[in-house]
Amino acid sequence: MKKILSLVLAVAMLLSVGVVAFAEDTIEKGTIVYGASTEIGGDFAPSAWWTNNATDNMIRKMINDYSPITTNQGGEYVLNETVAESVTGEMNPDGSKTFTVKINEGLVYNNGEPITAKDFVWASVFSCSQTATDLGTMLTGYQTYVGGQAYHDGEAACVSGIRLIDDYTYSVTIVADKIPYFFDIAYVADLALNMNYWLGDAVELKDDGEGCYIEGLSKEAVEKQLEYARFDGSETRVSAGPYNLVNFDKGALQATFVKNENYAGNFEGQIPEIEKIVIVKAEDATWADQIKTGAFNFYDQIIDGSQINTAMDIIEEGGFDYVQFDRAGYGKIQFQCDFGPTQFKAVRQAIAMLLDRNEFANTFCQGWGGVVNGPYGTGLWQYEEAEEWLDETLNTYDYDPEGAVELLIADGWIYDETGAEWTEGHIRHKKVEVSEAGSYAHNVTLDDGTILMPLIIEWSSSEGNPVSELLSVMLAQGEQTAAAGIKINQNVMTFTELINYLYRDASQGDKYAVPTYGMFNLASAFPVGYTPAYEWTTDPDLVAAGWNTNFLFNNTLDTLSMDMTYDVEAGDNELFMTYWKAYQMVWNELLPDIPLYANVLITMYPDWLEGYEQTALWDFNQAILYCTVAE
Repeated sequence: MKKILSLVLAVAMLLSVGVVAFAEDTIEKGTIVYGASTEIGGDFAPSAWWTNNATDNMIRKMINDYSPITTNQGGEYVLNETVAESVTGEMNPDGSKTFTVKINEGLVYNNGEPITAKDFVWASVFSCSQTATDLGTMLTGYQTYVGGQAYHDGEAACVSGIRLIDDYTYSVTIVADKIPYFFDIAYVADLALNMNYWLGDAVELKDDGEGCYIEGLSKEAVEKQLEYARFDGSETRVSAGPYNLVNFDKGALQATFVKNENYAGNFEGQIPEIEKIVIVKAEDATWADQIKTGAFNFYDQIIDGSQINTAMDIIEEGGFDYVQFDRAGYGKIQFQCDFGPTQFKAVRQAIAMLLDRNEFANTFCQGWGGVVNGPYGTGLWQYEEAEEWLDETLNTYDYDPEGAVELLIADGWIYDETGAEWTEGHIRHKKVEVSEAGSYAHNVTLDDGTILMPLIIEWSSSEGNPVSELLSVMLAQGEQTAAAGIKINQNVMTFTELINYLYRDASQGDKYAVPTYGMFNLASAFPVGYTPAYEWTTDPDLVAAGWNTNFLFNNTLDTLSMDMTYDVEAGDNELFMTYWKAYQMVWNELLPDIPLYANVLITMYPDWLEGYEQTALWDFNQAILYCTVAE
């Protein structure tokens, strides 16, 4: 913990690194060829509409960043004066809150089309629609905007809480049960998106005086165009950000961007000077040779301690510089908790005690990180306020194979596959009820109808991932794991497949919807303004939409995560911390994830790039706007 430096939410990014498609010595000075540790998935719909791959998410921010509210270098929400003249908020007698936004005139998309209030409003209306639900999105705006639920349920023809006031002014009214909100200004962090590009010409946003609605909206009317816009990787893409995506090569996992000449600047009016950026996937096994020979020249957020040490050696040889910062995320094992052995808390806790997390972190981070015991980061203000409390309060789940076995015995894992008393050399089994057994493939049914669940855990891990390799050696193949009567089967797959199984995304194939893997290894990133609202929802509709990927249904955890978000006035840090600490305690006991490490990151870049500054709260897509090319 003494050299750790950061964490913060999730969304679900993984620590894998892949293949580069550039020939050596072909990079021109002034061109950034960015080596990404997560492969490009190619889903360029706004964040969390369907998926939230880390590299895809960064790309979205590069090509669409016109929003009335944004974040500054310190991670604070601020008015984006390039986009909006003003944003005001007013409480209503019923406890709801209305935000009114006045957009600046003269903004245009990359194709020159004008941007008006409608461009910031339609996606919010769409998020309230039954059509968005039918299309399998994770959008839940109907729960946020006054009148949204009625519109979603077909009981109202419009969303009364979303209003078009004039061509450059609109308002949104937030339901009373989501006010107060610790980050309430983020309710109007809407992006300018071209509705015709996303939904086609058959629909139109209207406000007849009672609220906004999308005329002609249906799944049949918009599905084809929406699918096209979601995955469009061509130069015809309509967007409004500092860079234009002009080509995405799915086979090569490579995306090319050029400066958007129609971009008016970020919240400080900053316009990029770097003309061209190419994003490729860096391969773990050969990245050092590739960067030396010019396959790519920018390696962002290096996580692996051995890679950091190698990078520092390369930097010392000349030609590169670097920035070091705390990480806004942490590596973890994630469990799915509604089927198989991992549905039982004792199993999750036992697995944590069978892994020497301190040794794991030391091996992986090599002095550039350490262990945390919950979903927090050492770079967060919450951690800074609660560091001593966290150290004194949370269970550290120290390496203790004997203690792990005691947990399993107490939880009923005392049988072999015949129903006899467990003996060494066998896999532990537990007698389970039909409701607990579910359709878990490894269950054994005895002649008398007794159902035995074996302690076999199917693990989804991504290919070429050093974390997976270390977990395989230290946990899955560990002597202590076998001695405890546990079998962990490693299933290696692409990161995209892993995410599909994690979200149980039937839209990508029926097989993904079937609960298959109880254990995943990946990482969580915590963006500015993160709270865990809806991560532990018990609402079946929200779960079906992609929330609660742990499938842990605990009312206390759900209530605390929502209270932390929607029961705290902006600025009331004391009350926020009261909920935050209670949340940490419950999470730490239930252990839906096992934190593996929190680490320091470095980003290395060519020494001709001047002015590059990066932190956990100020990412590449923001920092690159301030950079110039040395003469």
